[in-house]
Amino acid sequence: MGTYLNPGKQGFEEIVNGEYIDKTGLIELINERIGTTAKLVCVSRPRRFGKSYSAKMLCAYYDHSCDSTELFRGLAVSNTEGFKKHLNQYHVVSLDISGFISGLRKAGQSLAELPEKIVSSLERELKEVYPELQACESLSECFIKCVEITGRKFIFIMDEWDGVIREAKDSPEIQKQYLDLLREWFKNNNFTPQVVAAAYMTGILPIKKDGSQSAISDFREYTVLKPRRFAEYVGFTEREVMKICEKHDISFPDMKKWYDGYEYKGIDPVYNPNSVMQAVDNAEFDSYWVETSASESLMEYISQDYNGMTRTVAELIGGMEVPVSISGFANDLTTFRGKDDVLTLLAHLGYLAYHAEDGTVRIPNEEIRMEFSSAVREVKHSATLERLKESDRLFYDTIHGNEEAVAAQIEKIHAEETVPLHYNREDSLRSVIKLAYFTYRDNYLMWEELPSGDGYADIVYLPKRASDYPALVIELKWNHTAEGAIRQILDRRYPEALKGFGGEILLVGISYNRDEKGTDRHHTCKIQRL
Repeated sequence: MGTYLNPGKQGFEEIVNGEYIDKTGLIELINERIGTTAKLVCVSRPRRFGKSYSAKMLCAYYDHSCDSTELFRGLAVSNTEGFKKHLNQYHVVSLDISGFISGLRKAGQSLAELPEKIVSSLERELKEVYPELQACESLSECFIKCVEITGRKFIFIMDEWDGVIREAKDSPEIQKQYLDLLREWFKNNNFTPQVVAAAYMTGILPIKKDGSQSAISDFREYTVLKPRRFAEYVGFTEREVMKICEKHDISFPDMKKWYDGYEYKGIDPVYNPNSVMQAVDNAEFDSYWVETSASESLMEYISQDYNGMTRTVAELIGGMEVPVSISGFANDLTTFRGKDDVLTLLAHLGYLAYHAEDGTVRIPNEEIRMEFSSAVREVKHSATLERLKESDRLFYDTIHGNEEAVAAQIEKIHAEETVPLHYNREDSLRSVIKLAYFTYRDNYLMWEELPSGDGYADIVYLPKRASDYPALVIELKWNHTAEGAIRQILDRRYPEALKGFGGEILLVGISYNRDEKGTDRHHTCKIQRL
């Protein structure tokens, strides 16, 4: 067994020895493609969505240098038709590109040296295992000769394949050198058919559309926006998470609120696997998603000064769905033509969930909303900072019973953010509340249409456990009085949803009326304490 050539089964063995959620069905999808024109597969996923786990699993299954029969016994793939046919039948080349990049940096070397580093490492291992390859003058010759000697083709497994594309985003020459290496393996009529049984590449970014990555244009691509048959291997499905919660006696509703939110056609909702298992191990729901560098990247992207970006960020943090066009995205970290491209990138990075049926994105869960709320306070953008201050002030005025100030701010947001045609629609009124109170994440959790008493409370802000803030039950009505909004809250017994809360509850009724011309939309507010 080697480091990059036939690395064995230990990596997957360690995974299975822990609490393993069976994702071996992925192997069947690759087996179907071996020896066909669909044998080159590129899967893009956000960070910490199990890409490395899948790579280790595939290594253990295909690597001929070990016997993985017992390791896969009882797992889903063991019941498939091609399981025994392909089990431990190939040479495996396993490359973690991020590992090569880290090694070069530690040695003070340039990313330009990465292709040669990969070539020399593989050539050295091949010649150590097969001395008869010593006379070969190139890595490609070594591969071809190895297949002739052993009768086995190669399965290429590349983790973080796009690491060079991301890290050298401002250096087309370094990218070209790296892509030339991939072209030699995967787009070479004198090499690919003879040597490559299949290839599985995984990374964060999709393949660029402008042809600059033509070296990998033959790959069938499955992105986090369009995973197709690979959808159930993006993360944990809801049924899998329910079993985990039941086993560990953990609140499933809390797990869902914190880590759910990714949806794909035909399968259960999908959860962030790393965060789910961290919550289990630590017995605590928290944000396990982002490292400091990633948080800085989020701040950079939402700081883009595109038309409507400030409002869009407020809508997202406030819990709203935002329409987006994903077709123009260039699949890189530098080419942005407008806010749609930024939103599409954030979906690829996992910060937003894309709903294909209606073409919208939203913040998927509480974990990511926490990161947005933190990042937005670091944004050096005057319009964003002003909106933050206004929302913070609105919470202050609400909690302290400043009814006139609350009414004035809601009236301002209502006028600025709602088109006249939709001004009186119920969903628009709820959106006004979410936009106005969008910094709620600092101290509150938000619930929409919360079942309570004899109806559904429009919006409830429930303070976090460590907070001594009051709960807020908010109702916005038109052609009614603010007192009438309060009466509706009481008559329909909305506060019963907070039974057991034990703290102070503020009932916030906000109303506006139109004059005969329909132009005067003066808002009033009534706040009652329970």
